[in-house]
Amino acid sequence: MAETDEDRSHDREQLPDDRGRWGDDDERGTLNLVTDAVRARAAAEVRTGRHVPLARPIDPAPVASNPFAPPAPASPPVQQALLWTGVPPMGMSEVLTVVPHDPRLTHLDAVVHMPLDGEVHPRRPLAEAVTAAGVQHGSTTAFADGVVTRGVLLDLAPGDRLPPAHPVTAADLDAAEERAGVRLEPGDALVVRTGWEVSWEADEPTPGMMLDAVAWMHRRDVAVYAGDVGDAVPPLEGPVPMPLHMVGLARLGMPLVDSAAVEELAAVCAELGRSAFLLVLAPPRLRGATGVPVNPVAVF
Repeated sequence: MAETDEDRSHDREQLPDDRGRWGDDDERGTLNLVTDAVRARAAAEVRTGRHVPLARPIDPAPVASNPFAPPAPASPPVQQALLWTGVPPMGMSEVLTVVPHDPRLTHLDAVVHMPLDGEVHPRRPLAEAVTAAGVQHGSTTAFADGVVTRGVLLDLAPGDRLPPAHPVTAADLDAAEERAGVRLEPGDALVVRTGWEVSWEADEPTPGMMLDAVAWMHRRDVAVYAGDVGDAVPPLEGPVPMPLHMVGLARLGMPLVDSAAVEELAAVCAELGRSAFLLVLAPPRLRGATGVPVNPVAVF
């Protein structure tokens, strides 16, 4: 029997949802779970001072045209126009054109990035959240002060990679958690390794998070998601085409670190025999944007 519009509406009503959990005007979403007690617990993970960056390195490309024009998707995520300063020239400066949601650039998504049914998390009408004056609600302002919490790496394919188009489910996360001998606690950041990299030019369909996995994150009160994959490219089939963005970001208000580089982190975790660490997200203190480049740093 074919699924009706009423069936689909009922299915959507059953999706995980935190809208309204922290009030109608909330912009922090699951970052509200990162309390002083959570940060203190995270700080206790620091024992040696060793640290690992989770951002993919980017080499800016020269601007080939107007530096203020948005580049096409095929353009580099960061373009640079070098400038002389002073007359006569006394130093160097530049104009950088950054495409924050480019999958080649490690970046932090704000909840406004994914409106749902004409609303921005928690339920602000899109016309109010985004006006001619800019983003008024659900922007990068929410994490402009930085995020400090405990991070936990769940390696879904130790020493290997998941198969192409693998649908990541709660069972995958449970199995990785059991292998690591660790348990995610409310307010933690979940860092996932699949052994893949997301790219517009991918030759094979990447693994991706299924709704079941996002529901697992909701049950565990995950504050931030970071991983080497997010929603599958191309999207996997399911009740919603992009559950990590359309449910995790839009309904739960869970900030997403897209395109994280986790290979070095996984190697260090294996070497040290531990999967938990202090995680620091210190993006540029840029308010009113839909996303921003970020270099998450894990400290052991």
